[in-house]
Order: sequence, then structure tokens, then C-alpha cells
Amino acid sequence: MDFSKVKLVVTDMDGTLLNSKHEVSDRFFEIHKSLKEKNIHFAAASGRQYHSIISKLLPLKKDITIISENGAFAKQNETELFSFDLPKEKLINCLKYVKDIEGIGIILCGKKYAYIENSNPEFVATITQFYSSYKIVENFTEVKNDTFFKAAIFHPECSEKYILPKVAHLSDDMQVLVSGKNWLDISNQDANKGIALSKLQEKLGITPDETLAFGDYNNDLKMLEKATFSYAMKNAHPNVKEIANYETLSNEERGVDFILEKLIK
Repeated sequence: MDFSKVKLVVTDMDGTLLNSKHEVSDRFFEIHKSLKEKNIHFAAASGRQYHSIISKLLPLKKDITIISENGAFAKQNETELFSFDLPKEKLINCLKYVKDIEGIGIILCGKKYAYIENSNPEFVATITQFYSSYKIVENFTEVKNDTFFKAAIFHPECSEKYILPKVAHLSDDMQVLVSGKNWLDISNQDANKGIALSKLQEKLGITPDETLAFGDYNNDLKMLEKATFSYAMKNAHPNVKEIANYETLSNEERGVDFILEKLIK
């Protein structure tokens, strides 16, 4: 594999760069030093909120791009690059289609905080893995003075089976995206990792032929289409393996590190 043209590396977080304990390997931080020395820019692209992503990669904050909320919001250090928001009322209106589904949890995702109405300790423990800055409120309607990116809906078994059929019709006006086994996101139609990556490539003057990308789930599909060196994780959804040009080891086997080691050599 000839990686000599690569100038940009972009990777998903959960199921990709992170292991099952939501950890970044110590080796990755060493690898990033080598990427920086070779003037290869790194970007993390995730359905997580900005605060959560940066907490995983804090030592690199000044040198990387963070694409959060599945492409709805991006920052380089303290500079906001772009955002795709939605009116709070529009998001809340969508929730009427899922409120009767047993076992779900709903997050209203804002720039400042992620808001939840459910104070159940088990659900709170679940969301804190992905949303480090959050508030518990009595009702979403009382939330003010924030910019809203999406509604994230959690199902303990399968979001694709139990949530998607209830909200699929909303895709005429908004983006309805299964972003993980347990998660479905409703957001602005332009809020996806593919558009976000295109904007970053344009800003940096980097082409798809100079881009290496990693992903594992359906919210990564459009991002992988923007990279000639597109990698599906061994643990990836079948849709991802079908569209990616290459495959690497699983996230538990540090498949991202494995390829980046080859890149820096």
C-alpha cells in the first residue's frame, strides 16, 4: 500500500479508534507525534458531543480537528469551522413519534450541554460515556439559550429495529440516521460526516486521494466515500465493509493504530 500521498487522517471514535472501554491507546498519542512531524493532519469525527471527544484527545487539542454530533459541529482548537443546527421546537416535535417506545432514552443535543429528562441512574451512566457535559431537566421545553444539533434516541436492544420504523418518514425534511447499535439521531439534513469531511478537505486544500478514513457504522458511510484510503473495521456493520475500499483489524485489536503505523513508516 502506497500511503505517500496521504495528508489527512480522519477516524470515527466508538467502535473504531476507541476500544470497548471507550479508551484511546497510549500508542496512538505517540503515533500522532509522527503524523504531525510529517505534516499529516488528524481529525476525529464522531456522533459524540464536542466536549466528550476532546476529553479523549485533550493532549492533542491544539493540533487536531474535532467533528462532533455526526458532522453537525466542527472546531479546530478554539475556532469554530461550521455548524448545522435545528430549531429546538422542530426537534421536540419529532419526539412524539417515539415517546411510547418502551425502554428508550432521549437526549436533546446542544452546543453547551446535552439535555435529558430521564434521571434514571442507569440511563445517566449510559449517556455519560458519550456526553460529558450534560444537564437533567424536567422538560425539554424549558431549555433555553443554547444551539441545538440533534435529538439522539437510545434503545437498549436495537435502534434500527425498534426506533427507525417510527421515524423513517421524517427523512423527507431531516436526517434520520442509525448511528450505532443502540442509537438513532435526528438532525439537519446537511449534518453528516461526509459533508463535514468535504468542508475540512476544502479548507486544508486536501483531496480525497490524499485522505485516509476509518469507520465502523452507518453514520460513517458518507465520510468513507470522501476518502480513497477508506477502511472498515473488522467489527464494522456490513454496509460499511461493502463501501470501504479496505479493511483493518477490529477496534479491540487497535486496527486504526495498525494502519497508521504503516502510514508513518
